[in-house]
Amino acid sequence: MFAYYMEIAVSSLWRNRLLSSLVIAVMALGIGGSMTMLSVVHVLSGDPLPGRSKDLFTPYLNPLPLSYRNDRRMNPSDNLTWPDAWALLSSRRADLQAAMAGAHLLVTPGSSAQPFYAEGRFVTADFFEMFALPFFAGHSWGRAEDDAHARVVVLSQRLAMRLFNGPAIGHSIRLGGVAFDIVGVADHFDPQPKFYGDIASHPFGEQDDFFLPLTTAIDRKLEATSSFASWGSKGAGNEMESPGVTWLQFWIRLDSPQKASSYKAYLDHYWARQHTDGRFERAPDAKLYGLNEWLARKKVIPRDLTLQMALAFAFLLVCMANMTGLLFAKFSRKSGEVAVRRALGAKRADIVWQFSAEAVVIGLVGGAIGLALAQLGLWTIRRQPDEYAHLVTMDGWMLLATFVLGIVASALAALVPAVRASMVEPALQVKVAE
Repeated sequence: MFAYYMEIAVSSLWRNRLLSSLVIAVMALGIGGSMTMLSVVHVLSGDPLPGRSKDLFTPYLNPLPLSYRNDRRMNPSDNLTWPDAWALLSSRRADLQAAMAGAHLLVTPGSSAQPFYAEGRFVTADFFEMFALPFFAGHSWGRAEDDAHARVVVLSQRLAMRLFNGPAIGHSIRLGGVAFDIVGVADHFDPQPKFYGDIASHPFGEQDDFFLPLTTAIDRKLEATSSFASWGSKGAGNEMESPGVTWLQFWIRLDSPQKASSYKAYLDHYWARQHTDGRFERAPDAKLYGLNEWLARKKVIPRDLTLQMALAFAFLLVCMANMTGLLFAKFSRKSGEVAVRRALGAKRADIVWQFSAEAVVIGLVGGAIGLALAQLGLWTIRRQPDEYAHLVTMDGWMLLATFVLGIVASALAALVPAVRASMVEPALQVKVAE
């Protein structure tokens, strides 16, 4: 029976090509606009490390003095000071733990090529295992190299090919004016959003091109791109090591809820000890955020995108309302046909199913056209200068969602006109026909 209704629907749409084309165009515009923005939000809100994110946490300690007034968008207490990061590293309370910061260093090739800048990261040894960073060649360094402030580096495959156009292990490279021995070449590693970085200022972006020991970076005073916030007297020492400067991100791996509870208790104890020593002045403020909790807290999806998605779906509702009006006009022309079918014994449900089949066809065709419009919209977004623009694509789930949305939206828009059309009285219409 459904196949019969679909056959009638296609025939009906073909007979009224002008009106049918208008209905399909209205629906395609609504689907195209809404799916463009939904695809963008879907990509940006995805799980950056599927299968591992549930075991990843970031500790939060608020070292800001009571006199500190933060009037900026970024919260300085979201980062750690080096003394706090070092204390957490030294405690070894987690399965794995790593402190890190963004970097922007001048790369000086060994050949006659011109120097250039590259984006990378200062990290401690557990970073690679904790985030399951894949290796194309070589290996990472260990905790012994961290303690020794070793001058070793792991390059991305992209940077290694640019510099050496072949095997890079065993070569050296100058970063920020310091020579480093290349011990590993990382395969593609580009989780988005970049949850492990200074996410308030750069939630998205290109993959890191190098990783070098954080202790070496501090020792050599290499340039970090993290958000530095300071208070009090810095003294004459290295600002990066000051207890009055936040700039580091810190992530840990805990593979059970029991371990997470135990680590939270340790953070509470650490905060209380620092408070007793007169360092932490505020009310107890130690937290442990899971990866997804952290992303929700930082609101990584730009507000303008959320607003644009809301406007796109509002536009879809307007398109559905217009489609409802057009279908009222289309179905009302078939009152005589409906009367004959009702007189021959068709039930009102049969009439509703017949017109719903037309809505399904409209949804499928409108979804196909809307898909093309959505792809055009995503192509336009990828040409924008936003740091997330290059990430915007439509995956298989969004492709399926486009057609589902087309069918559901069309069916809802056609529901009232179809029910109204089914209420035609057969006897009256037959009499008029005579």
